[in-house]
Order: sequence, then structure tokens, then C-alpha cells
Amino acid sequence: MALKPEPTAPFHSVQYALRVLETVSRHGGGVTDVQIARETGLPVAHLSSLLLMLRREGYVEQVADGAYVIGDSLVLLGSGLTRREALEAKLQETLTELRDSVGAAVCISRYIDGEVKITQFADGPRTPKVNEWVDFRSAAHASAVGKCLLTQLDQNGRRDHLARHKIARLTSRTITNERILFSKLDSQPATVPVLDLQEYAVGTVCAAVPLTAGSAVGCLALSLPIEHAHRLRAAADTLNRRAAPVVLSLAI
Repeated sequence: MALKPEPTAPFHSVQYALRVLETVSRHGGGVTDVQIARETGLPVAHLSSLLLMLRREGYVEQVADGAYVIGDSLVLLGSGLTRREALEAKLQETLTELRDSVGAAVCISRYIDGEVKITQFADGPRTPKVNEWVDFRSAAHASAVGKCLLTQLDQNGRRDHLARHKIARLTSRTITNERILFSKLDSQPATVPVLDLQEYAVGTVCAAVPLTAGSAVGCLALSLPIEHAHRLRAAADTLNRRAAPVVLSLAI
């Protein structure tokens, strides 16, 4: 199941989105798209898609005269002691919308203190999350989440992780050779979702895309039962396109 690289991978646009937000924030009375383009150096054609995304996520609003002002989401994220709670609520709302959009359980995973951790997820009766039959911390070599996080580590970081969590065969598809695993991680295009085709659990397929926000190592992932494997490519492509708001929330 080959997935082609997307030249417009979402995290490549986040830096531009942050520049747009900085510009809008400087103009308390509102600023036009023409002025934003002038100050950021972005062409209007590219800017329009960013503004559409930022409006949809509530980071900016468009007022009666067509100018842009900061939105409720950005105000909440800068609200002092409640920032963390506001950020988590915003991320949960985004995950829930993404779950409904791709028709699959979705989650955010981070690599924290040398361990794989699922920090937030959205599932439901029709979109069950993957059954964690083996602790994700011990299955980075097999799961889409784990492999996506490992691709973001250097060789020493990977070896350190696998020294603490030995490679084990979880299914007949699990890669148990470290050299082959590292070769696959090294050849993984940054703009293509990492797949798990029943490597972690029989009966489940998964996809994950990196969330690059500063020095943080994270990923956004989805899981589907094997009977819905025919939807994995489309779901993974949607996951890739819709990752930008998640990266943006983590970066702010």
C-alpha cells in the first residue's frame, strides 16, 4: 500500500501560519489579507488557504469589513493559568472532528523522557481505538505510532530506546531485525504517513504522521479494524492534510 509524498505536508505550513497570527495580533483593529501578505511576504493565493484553516479552527475571525482579527481559540491559549486546559480542550475538539472526518479512532502520541506516551485520543462506538494488548512503550518497533516517533530520533536515540525495550515478534508481520528496522525508518519519507499493517496486532491497521513543533517529538495517528483496511490510504491522506491545526496548537 504505497503512499506518495505530499509536497504540501501540513507541518511545512505551520511556520507561515504562525507568521500570519503574529501579524494579525499586531493589528488590534483588524488587518486585511493584502496587508498580511505584504508583511509576511506570502503570496495571496497561498495565504487564502492558511486564513481559511485559521478561521475554521477559530484562531482568527473575519469582521464585517473583511479584515481579520484574533479569534477565540488564540485568546484562550494565551489566558495565563488556564492556557494548558484551553490547549487540551482545543486539541480534543480538533481530534474529535478529525475522528469524524476520517471515520477512525485518532490519537496524539509524544516521546517524553525516553518513552512512547499516548497523550490524547478520540474514539467512539463506531470508531474503536486499537486494543493495547502490548504496552505501546514496548512496541515502538511494530506500531505506527512507535515507528513514526523513532523516525524522528537519531541513531543513538533509537538504539537507546531498543536497548530498554527489546524487539519482540508480536505478529507474523513484525520486523524483528534491528538493521532492517533502521533501514526502513531511514527510508521513510517525512511527508508520507508511517503504516502498521498488522505488525502490532492482528486485525488492526494504523497510520501515523509526525507532529514537528520545536524540539518536541510527536505524532498524530489513526487505527482501523482490518475489515476497513481498504479505507486506510484515504484516511491516512486526510490525517496528513488535517494535521496542521494540531501542530499549530502544539507550537503556540
